Amino acid sequence: MTSGRLEAFSDGVIAIIITIMVLELEAPKEYTLEAFFEIVPTFISYFVSFLYVSIYWVAHHQIFKIAEKINGEILWTNLHLLFWLSVIPFTTNWIGDGNHHTDVTPVVLYGFVLLMSQLSFMLLRNSIARFHGKTSKVAMCLDKKALDFMCVLIYVIGLSLATLNTFVAMALFLLVGILKVFELNSISKEVPPS
Repeated sequence: MTSGRLEAFSDGVIAIIITIMVLELEAPKEYTLEAFFEIVPTFISYFVSFLYVSIYWVAHHQIFKIAEKINGEILWTNLHLLFWLSVIPFTTNWIGDGNHHTDVTPVVLYGFVLLMSQLSFMLLRNSIARFHGKTSKVAMCLDKKALDFMCVLIYVIGLSLATLNTFVAMALFLLVGILKVFELNSISKEVPPS
């Protein structure tokens, strides 16, 4: 089985996820600077979530450019990733709604969803590498164990610190996103152009 259909389906799901997030953004009711500042947490949560969904979309595209074939396990691990990505709009909305960006429960849930997205993407990459063979070029391009471990560790630290300071937790979640942008840059050098 080729990966084209899986990639097209995933692109559609990710496009819907981004659309749902942007539809959750509401303009201020008043035309004042104070009203704008009231929605800044909502916009920041949208920006971080958009960054994450974009990162996974680009990474997904890159790995399926080098994956020559797929199997049932890869289909299911891909759906596992899409499930966790599809929960991001809910957690984004909860954090951005009112003053919940400082509440522990929404921030912990948001971080947990991001952690599960990371773990499910790692599972997807491992499924692809295993299917193509551990010594294949595909497996070597997808081997990012050190960075994966560091990202998971930062998420765990962020989740642990959320009870003390939600801003520190969110900063750590954003740090993982920045690290993942650098990871994508390094992968793009290994992936042939479209």
